Amino acid sequence: MTVARSSTPSLPSLPALPDGLVAVVKEACPACQLVAPVLEHLADVAGLVVYTQDDPSFPTEADWVIDDTDLAASWQIDLDAVPTLVRRVDGVEVARTVGWDRDLWEDLTGITGLGDGLPVFKPG
Repeated sequence: MTVARSSTPSLPSLPALPDGLVAVVKEACPACQLVAPVLEHLADVAGLVVYTQDDPSFPTEADWVIDDTDLAASWQIDLDAVPTLVRRVDGVEVARTVGWDRDLWEDLTGITGLGDGLPVFKPG
């Protein structure tokens, strides 16, 4: 008797996530909308890379915004909620925060004065 083997679908290739600051967001998330100006600031001053889950032009059309509508990057970093901000060193995640918490974002980035004028906290 011959047993038929089902073929396993191949997974999409996972992107090589960069070292440094990486954020994952989506436009449909109120907390992500809130932190959009912070993301732009971090991209300018700290080289932040943003993966966006639902709109490749959110938070803006820029070379530091990467389309993650297939969720490959989100899956790779075991994402639970957005916005998520991570710091990666030598290909390894060394810190993470979820939602908007000014103190935690400042600690993770090493940059003070983030989100001046925004609420101090908003969950993701």
